[in-house]
Amino acid sequence: MSKKSHGRRPRFISPLGALRLGFFRALARVFNWFRPTTRFLIGFFTLALLTTLLLARTRTLLPTAEAYKEGDIVNTDVTAPADITSEDVSETGRRREAARRRTPSVWNFDSTMGEYAAQSFRASWITLKQQTEARRRDADTNLNANGNTDRGEFVWPGEGSDKVAIARAVTAQNFDSWRLETLTRMIREVGGAYIFEEADAKYVSGEMRLVDTRTGTETTVNPSERQFLSLPAARESLRSRILGHNDWKLAEREALASAAAPLLKSNVAYNNPATEARREEAAQSVRPTFIILKRNQTIARAGDTVTPQMLAQFSALRDYSRTERRPQHFIGLFLISCALYFAAWRFTEYRSTITALPLTHARAFTLVGLSVLVQLILMRTGFFIAESIASHSMRAPMNDVMIWGFAIPFAAAALLVATLVDTQLALITAVLSAIFAGILAPGGTFITCFSLASSAAAIYGFGRYTERQSVTQAGLIAGCVNIILALAVMLAAQQPLTLNAILLAAGCGLAGGFLTAVFTAGGLPINESLFGILTDVKLLELSNADLPVLGQLALRAPGTNQHSHAVGHLAEEACRAIGANPLLARIGALYHDIGKLGAPDYFVENQSGDNPHDRLRPTQSARIITSHVSYGQKLAKEINLPRQIADFIPQHHGTRTLHFFLRKAQSCAAEGEVVDEAEFRYPGPKPQSKEAAVMMLADSCEAAARSLARPDPENIRTIVAKIFESIVSDGQLDECHLTMRELTKLRESVIASLIAIYHARIDYPGFNPPSLGHDQPPPLPRPEIDSEERGIGYRRPSEVPISKGGEVEDEALTSKGKS
Repeated sequence: MSKKSHGRRPRFISPLGALRLGFFRALARVFNWFRPTTRFLIGFFTLALLTTLLLARTRTLLPTAEAYKEGDIVNTDVTAPADITSEDVSETGRRREAARRRTPSVWNFDSTMGEYAAQSFRASWITLKQQTEARRRDADTNLNANGNTDRGEFVWPGEGSDKVAIARAVTAQNFDSWRLETLTRMIREVGGAYIFEEADAKYVSGEMRLVDTRTGTETTVNPSERQFLSLPAARESLRSRILGHNDWKLAEREALASAAAPLLKSNVAYNNPATEARREEAAQSVRPTFIILKRNQTIARAGDTVTPQMLAQFSALRDYSRTERRPQHFIGLFLISCALYFAAWRFTEYRSTITALPLTHARAFTLVGLSVLVQLILMRTGFFIAESIASHSMRAPMNDVMIWGFAIPFAAAALLVATLVDTQLALITAVLSAIFAGILAPGGTFITCFSLASSAAAIYGFGRYTERQSVTQAGLIAGCVNIILALAVMLAAQQPLTLNAILLAAGCGLAGGFLTAVFTAGGLPINESLFGILTDVKLLELSNADLPVLGQLALRAPGTNQHSHAVGHLAEEACRAIGANPLLARIGALYHDIGKLGAPDYFVENQSGDNPHDRLRPTQSARIITSHVSYGQKLAKEINLPRQIADFIPQHHGTRTLHFFLRKAQSCAAEGEVVDEAEFRYPGPKPQSKEAAVMMLADSCEAAARSLARPDPENIRTIVAKIFESIVSDGQLDECHLTMRELTKLRESVIASLIAIYHARIDYPGFNPPSLGHDQPPPLPRPEIDSEERGIGYRRPSEVPISKGGEVEDEALTSKGKS
C-alpha cells in the first residue's frame, strides 16, 4: 500500500484497494434494499436452483408416439420403450365428473321462517288493536283535543305498501280473532313450503341436501316430490289465497294481502362453498385409472384404426417422454436441494446457539452453501474429465471412471469450513458434498462413502489454523486416507485388484488430497475477506509492522506505539489465563489507539515537554481526547480493518467519563453555569466481548503502572486492584459476561505481567551508586522538570489520577502536578 501523503495525512490504502472497497460497499447497499428475510429467501432459492442445474445430467430422449385422433390410421408400429404406469387422465376425469354430478347440492334451511312471518303479522294486528282501544279511551275522556286532522286515521305497524288502507281493513274486521287465525294459518301454510330466492332457481334440480341452520341436521329431498317455490311465487300464492276468501270485501282482501305477502322470506338458500367441497371430496374419492404398459409391448401396428384405448396409451407414452425431458427430474432435484440446505440452515442456527462462531449464523450458512456450490462445480468438472479420460482409454484400469474419480478433491469444501468456522459445520458441509457426489457419480453409493470419509479425515486431522502449511498437512492426511478408501471401494465393488489398478487408485487418491489442499488454500484468502473472518494467520498478517497505519503510529506517536505493544502483552497473557483468544487481544491492542494519530501530541505518552492541555479549556481537551475514538473508527473503516479488531477502538474506553477534566471544567465554571457531563463522556459502547474487557483493564493498568515512580510489586498490586474495582463499580463490564472467578484470574495475570516488566535490576558492584538507606527512595529531581522527561512518575499509587471509571488521566494535570 502506498504511503504517499493524501491531504493533511498519509494515505493508508492504495487507490486500487479503495476502488475495491467502494465496489463491495455499493454492492452491499443494493442488497440492503431488501428485508433480511427477503435477502435470505432469494439467496436460499438461488443456491438451490444453481445446485439443481449442476446436479442435472443430460440423457438421450426416448422416442414417443405421434399425436392421433380417434378414427385415424396408425402410420407405424408403436411399442412401449419401458415399463410404464401412467394415469389415464381422461378416464379419471370422466369418472370424477360423474361423481360430482351425482353429489346432491347443499342448501341451508331455516324451518322457523313461516312461523316467524305468522307471528310478525299477529304482533302487528295486536299492536294496531291496542292503539285503537287507546284512542277510543282518550276520546271518551276528551283527552284527544290536539286538533290534528288525521287523529282518526290509524297506521299499520307492520310491512305493507299502503299502511293506512291496511289499518282500515283490519279495523273493519273489528279485530275478529277468528279472522286473525285464518290469516296466520294461511301464512304458515304457504311459508311452510321450501321457498328460495330467484337467483338460486338454477340450482334446484335432482336431490338436494337441506342442512337445518338451527339444529345442524341434514335431510335429503327431491324438488319433484316436495313443494319448492321461488319467493315471488310463494308471495303470489299467499295473495291468491287471501283474495279468494269471499267473506271479506275486495278492498280489504287486497289490503290484507299487501300486508301479509311481504312477510314471507326464503327459508332455503344454496350453499355454494359446501356444495363444491362435497363434490370435490366425492371426486377425490374416485381412484385414478391407470394405464399399465410393459416393455416392448406393441400398442398399435401400422394400419390399425385409432381407438379411445389407443389414444389413452399414446398419451401415456407422451407423458413418459415429457418426464424424460426432465421437468420432474429438475423439480425433484430442486426439492431435494432445498430440503438438504434447509437442514443445514437449521443446524447452523442450532450450532450458533451452543457455541460462539466467528460470524453470524446467516453468514455461516452462506459460507457453507457457497462452499458446497463450489465443491459441486469441482466434482462436476472432475467427473466430466474422468469420463473423458475413461472414454478415450481402451484398456483396464485406465477405462474405469470410478478410479479416475478418486482424484476429485471431495474434501475441499469441508476443510475450508473447518479452517474458517467450525468442525461441526464442516461435517455438515461434508455430508452435503457426499450426497451430491453420490448423485453425480456413476457408482453413487460407493462414491458417497468415499467422499464422506475423505472429508472427515481432512476435518479431524486438521489442527488449529496458525500457519499456511496447516492446510497442506490436512491435504496430505486426506490423501493418505484416500488411498485406503480407494482400495476399500474397489473391493466392495468387486473390481479386480491388479497391480496397475492398485497403483492408479493410490495415485488418484493421493492426487485428490493434494488438490484438496490446493483449492482450500486458494479459497482461504478470498473467504477471509468476503466474510470478514479472522483466522490466526490473518491476525498475524495484521501484526506486520510494515503496514502503513502501524508504521505511521510508530513514527508519529512512538509513546502510543510503545503503550500499545505493552498493553498487547498484558492482554495476551490475561486472555490466556481465562481461555479467551490471546492472539485477537494482542492484535487488537496494536490498533486500539490508532485514532491518536490525529493529534498525537495531545496524549501524555507522546509528550516530551509542555502539556498543550494547560492552554486549552477543559471542554476542548475533552473533545480532542474523546475524538481519538471516532477518528480511530473512521480510520479503521478506511483501511478495511476487520470488525473484530475495529471493535476494540470504542469498547476499550466504554462509556467512561473524563472525570478530572470534568472536575476541572466545573471548578472553572462561572457561578450558575451548568457543565454538560455528556461532553466529557466516551461514546461507547461498553465492552461486548471478553477480549475487549481485558483490553480495557490492561490499558488502564499499563498506563497506571507506567506513571509510578516506584513500580514495585506492592504498588503495582495496589493500583491494579484499585483500577479493577473502579471499572467494575462503574458498570463497564456489565455486557461482556465475565465471571468473578475470571476477573480474579485477570487481576493476578495483569499483576504478574507488570511485575515481570518492572522487576528490580541486579546490582553490579562498582557500577551501582550506594543506597541512601533501606527505606528511603533516591531524591527526586526538580519539580519543574516534566515527569515523562525524568522517567519518574507518581511516588504513591494514591497520587495516580485514576477516574471513577478506572482510567488514568495524566493529560488533565499540569507537569508540576505530577511531581
